[in-house]
Amino acid sequence: MYRSHTCGELKLADAGKVVTLAGWAARIRTMGGMAFIDIRDRYGITQLAFNEGYDAGILEQASQIGREFVIQVTGKVAERESKNPQIPTGDVEVIVTEFKILNPAKTPPFLIENETDGGDDLRMQYRYLDLRREVVRANMVLRHKMAQEVRRYLSDSDFIEVETPVLIKSTPEGARDFVVPSRLNPGQFYALPQSPQTFKQLLMVSGFDRYFQIVKCFRDEDLRADRQPEFTQIDCEMSFVEREDILHVFEGLTRHLFQKVKGIDLPEVPMMSYADAMQFYGCDKPDLRFDMRFADLNDMAKGKGFGVFDNSEAVIGICAPGAASYTRKQLDELTDFVKRPQIGATGLIYCRVEADGTFKSSVDKFFDQNALSGWAAACGANPGDLILVLAGPLNKVRKQMNELRLEMGTRLGLRDPFNYKPLWVIDFPLLEQDEESGRWHAMHHPFTSPLPEDIHLMQSDPGAVRANAYDLVINGVEVGGGSIRIHNRSLQERMFELLGFTPEQARAQFGFLMDAFEYGAPPHGGIAFGFDRLCSLFGGSETIRDYIAFPKNNAGRDVMIDAPSALDQEQLDELSVSVKQR
Repeated sequence: MYRSHTCGELKLADAGKVVTLAGWAARIRTMGGMAFIDIRDRYGITQLAFNEGYDAGILEQASQIGREFVIQVTGKVAERESKNPQIPTGDVEVIVTEFKILNPAKTPPFLIENETDGGDDLRMQYRYLDLRREVVRANMVLRHKMAQEVRRYLSDSDFIEVETPVLIKSTPEGARDFVVPSRLNPGQFYALPQSPQTFKQLLMVSGFDRYFQIVKCFRDEDLRADRQPEFTQIDCEMSFVEREDILHVFEGLTRHLFQKVKGIDLPEVPMMSYADAMQFYGCDKPDLRFDMRFADLNDMAKGKGFGVFDNSEAVIGICAPGAASYTRKQLDELTDFVKRPQIGATGLIYCRVEADGTFKSSVDKFFDQNALSGWAAACGANPGDLILVLAGPLNKVRKQMNELRLEMGTRLGLRDPFNYKPLWVIDFPLLEQDEESGRWHAMHHPFTSPLPEDIHLMQSDPGAVRANAYDLVINGVEVGGGSIRIHNRSLQERMFELLGFTPEQARAQFGFLMDAFEYGAPPHGGIAFGFDRLCSLFGGSETIRDYIAFPKNNAGRDVMIDAPSALDQEQLDELSVSVKQR
């Protein structure tokens, strides 16, 4: 028996027991005739005491080990003289009587502690060591608990977990596919699924009624902190439902997760239309932890002789509470922020609401106190607040003001990662048009149903058609999205036609699905949650990499195993694949 107890369970009530522990030597401290070693395993840390008065040979053995040696010890549990309230085992130590090195270890390239000296790249290269750190291991435990609770809630709600294929057919919509050459079918390729979308719809045709899967998906796209080439979804589908049914069930799942994992009772989740989200927040995933809603200043800002406003399609303001005290340096920093190329504003107008209720703006030459009071009323500004204004083309200004709003929320400390504000966003446009080609693209995917009252607009005014779709947004992060699906072959064919598919192309790509619709497809809809994103949100992190055991870096590489890597020519020949040399 390697151990009788783990390194995280001994308490003062265990004093006097003889125990055996096994784990890694985390910290080593020697002082005169004594030595102390912190032994660590997945469950915690226990202090070991080596005393020359008990056994000089044991103390000599202990002096030979280094950090991260794998060791086994036997000894008696005793009360510590100097207790450590920071760990659950901090009231006790084990006086070692038997000691064994199970495996020596090289000195690790960084400290395996919560506060480490290892940079991101180094820790990614030695991820198996990074996973020994308590803070990283806690992220994996959180992910495990969330997966457990997802399965518990959905199983109790009559959902059936079904595995769908990983080797599927490439489709032209969405992001780029990862493709896999077929050795047995030379010149032909599988694709890795971006989503199990068509398979879960086929399960509804099959009569499964309620399906879910915690499933790996793959997208060959440019990466950032909240994206990975492979990621995990909570994928779900239901039959004989309308939008409100799905929102009810999955708002319930969200509440269940918060209550069971975080101990938080969420209130009812509000709904907001896509049009309102864009008008008041400039994005389709607004962060509701703070206010700063956009105010339309067109009527009160134009016609005063200030060319920037007079020649702009839109003049939009926000109120930054308590920020009237901002210095000129701070205001210049904000101006530089909105002028950054990735934001693209040409400048920033400000107006301070002074403590006495008067106004001081950067455009006092054009706007008197009465005009500025109109700004304040529109923005809901009070004495001590700061009004920030941007102008330009409507859609661009909305995006720019969204970035400025989020920046101000961060600067003013209004974006507490553990203050959760969920929101359903509904009534998205069904289609969006490419400015260069004029071609329509599905805003969600080509299987999303239009709202019934908008179907008649599909031919005459496609841009006005709203989707029967919904996103769950928490703290400005889209954590889930879905829709009621098209379940009628003729409507699906009309959708493919709008997206520029010829009948032959639609048949080649999705004929199997349209054929299935002719065998009694029920009304159905579903949703998929980004499981990695949901875990990072619960953990208070901005990057999903912290919640994936073996993530890729920002270049899509696994630097630990050095993947992707080249194949030798024999493998390529066997797969009938030729590689162009660069």
